[in-house]
This record gives sequence, structure tokens and C-alpha cells, in this order.
Amino acid sequence: MHVNKVHHVTTINRVAEDLGEDEDWLRDVASGMEVEDGVIWVDDAEKNGVQAFTDFGIENLIELVRIYKGNPTWLKRRQPE
Repeated sequence: MHVNKVHHVTTINRVAEDLGEDEDWLRDVASGMEVEDGVIWVDDAEKNGVQAFTDFGIENLIELVRIYKGNPTWLKRRQPE
């Protein structure tokens, strides 16, 4: 029997605030992350999804931030609508 050991997650807006990063840019950075990397989608009652991270996911995201800040041309930012 599989036992899920995740006891909390942190939403992307909170992670962006904690890291002092732009939330939209952070979304772009996290766009390639998978469940195995510690990212999940959480739906509310209106089925609005929000990206959230386990502690492991935040560690992975911080590493991706370092990579993309060191190589800014690797990430093509979305243009505002």
C-alpha cells in the first residue's frame, strides 16, 4: 500500500513572494516541472486551478531559478496580453 507523505504544499503565489520573484516568470520557470518534481495542481470549488509545490518541489524550483537566471535566453517569457 502506497502512503503519501506530503503533508502540505505551498501555492505558487506564496513561493514567488517568499523568493522575491515575479509570479508570472516563476510560472514560466515551473512550466516544465512534473509531479515527480514536486509540483501539483489544486482546484478550488469553482475548479480554478492553482499550481502548488511540496518542499521538494520548492527545492527543485529554486534550482531552476538559478539555472534560468544564469542563462536568461533559455526561457522565452510570455508577452502580456
